Amino acid sequence: MSTDDEARPAARLTVLTGPSGTGRESVVEQVRARFPSVWVPVAATTRPPRPGEVDGVDRIFLDPATFDRMIDADELLEWSRIGPYRRGVPRAGVRAELAAGRPVLFPLDLPGALAVRAAVPDAQLVLLAPPSYRPDPAVAAVFAHAVRHGRTERAAEELVGLLGSSCLAPAQPGPSG
Repeated sequence: MSTDDEARPAARLTVLTGPSGTGRESVVEQVRARFPSVWVPVAATTRPPRPGEVDGVDRIFLDPATFDRMIDADELLEWSRIGPYRRGVPRAGVRAELAAGRPVLFPLDLPGALAVRAAVPDAQLVLLAPPSYRPDPAVAAVFAHAVRHGRTERAAEELVGLLGSSCLAPAQPGPSG
């Protein structure tokens, strides 16, 4: 006899990273179009909204004091400073989606991906790299997979396969905190 938790496929947190300019956001958009059940977190930021951006949809816009409180309360999975502003990924949404059985995918730079790995050791890190890119062997060792990126569509297709197979993996503990 199985319980509902045993019957539900496990979901995994996957971080797509790579050198600047590799098209992480474009690949994630293509993945979402092909694999609608994947959830992409909305980052929080201290910068003001740009024209047309919607709070809670494009970004979660916070004042610096609120962002500081979230850091102090360990409510961010990772965060970084970009110029005079800060951005980060709230833990609560990621935790809720994984608990609901949805795979979570988000694009981050390498330092952000490594911060997620430190916070969630079972997170799947995927390196998106141009065909000629050769990462430092120590850096390459932290990645579960490397997706060579010559065409966005092909990279997205490969990533959808990885995300689909991660749903069939044994259940992993969710993010701590």
